[in-house]
Amino acid sequence: MRKRLFFWELGGFLFAAAAGVLLHFTYDWSGGNVLAAVFSAVNESTWEHMKLLFFPLFLCALVEMCVLGKNYPNFPAVRAVSTLAGLALIPVLYYTYTGVLGRHLLWADIAVFFLADLGAFWLDFCLLRRGRLSEPWQQVAGLAVLWALAFCFVWCTFRPPYVALWQDPVTGLYGISS
Repeated sequence: MRKRLFFWELGGFLFAAAAGVLLHFTYDWSGGNVLAAVFSAVNESTWEHMKLLFFPLFLCALVEMCVLGKNYPNFPAVRAVSTLAGLALIPVLYYTYTGVLGRHLLWADIAVFFLADLGAFWLDFCLLRRGRLSEPWQQVAGLAVLWALAFCFVWCTFRPPYVALWQDPVTGLYGISS
């Protein structure tokens, strides 16, 4: 059972990494299509880069809940916690290294994304394997968190708050307007 979980988590990590990279470009490739904006980065803001991790994690969660849900009834709560951790790693790592260096580096930005992806799936694996967060109310809360995050990522693409996390450092604009 542990080996099966490991391979599902490894597959999820690889899928999220590849999908996140592709989603970075799909909005531009689509010619600015509004449907692509829902799932893709519409600018270079930190928030939009967090979206590149969220939607592949969310899609993996839907698939893995169907496949692994019987064996891991704690899956929704665990995925919510690991998703929040992965999403938090992006701004923490990005703002830490850019604060130290005084600028950003493309290879480091890419590394931040992959480290956040790895962190999310590593935490997911550890919590699932140990049976943590298994109370029924935690599963409901986990599902609510995942769906609330999905809503927030879509909403903030079209109506972003005027806060640095949502500001495109290249254009200075926010959300889809950039």
